[in-house]
Amino acid sequence: MMYIGSHVSISKGGYAAAAKTAYGIGGTAFQYFPKNPRSLVTKPLWNHQDTEACARFSKENGLLSIAHAPYPLNLAADQPQQRIMLDALINALEITEACGSVGLVVHFGKYRGKDSLQGYKNIIQLINEALRHWKGKSLLLLENQAGEGSVMGTTMEELVQVRSLCETPDKIGFCLDTCHAFASGIWKGADWQRFEETGVKLGYFQQLKAVHLNDSLYPSGSRRDRHANIGQGQIGTDAIKQLLASYYLKEIPVVLETGAARDGTHRIEIALVRKLAENP
Repeated sequence: MMYIGSHVSISKGGYAAAAKTAYGIGGTAFQYFPKNPRSLVTKPLWNHQDTEACARFSKENGLLSIAHAPYPLNLAADQPQQRIMLDALINALEITEACGSVGLVVHFGKYRGKDSLQGYKNIIQLINEALRHWKGKSLLLLENQAGEGSVMGTTMEELVQVRSLCETPDKIGFCLDTCHAFASGIWKGADWQRFEETGVKLGYFQQLKAVHLNDSLYPSGSRRDRHANIGQGQIGTDAIKQLLASYYLKEIPVVLETGAARDGTHRIEIALVRKLAENP
């Protein structure tokens, strides 16, 4: 079974309302921000009845969800910023768990210093500290990057290596962003079989827990992170069909992060993706 859906907002009604919105537009999956996406300020007090209702509704209706960490969260940050990042990360994980979600998607991280190796060390250190005492079921999901502003985190090799060097790799999975993979140049679009075979050899696809399904406004290798609606970008429907036919996309949330239609939803695009998946 494929779990297909889109990003939905919690701003109008909270977590349970977001789950109901996702279900109402034909989704079997959804993504949400557990708190303000533009801020690292923690949300220590939230409506627990709301998160419990979200988890319950999702379970009763066969929905899978993922949360997305706030944009300023940078795993590669130096001290003293790491303390702020750590608190924000743990707080987001707690809400993710309360909503019954598969995991929290976190961008790989960008390092501005001269020694890029220190950036990787910071990422591993922060992940280790966050997960050292994490007892929840929700995973930390590392997302590949497009290469815009920093080439860190663009390759499957990097993500697999970082995961393997962490203390608790079983608490870490991957979220594949298709636009980012295309923009970074590691996926050309028409070469899905090669891309998947490479990822399987590395052990990447075996730990794939979610997908951000986005077309790309710019060509492969452009390193420009600009999402396009499915079939309206440089990747195209033929390449998307190959991707959707993959064994590794079954049973995990596949979520659109594209522009909404005139009705303000992804209802039509979800139906399109489902049709592409059913007719490879």
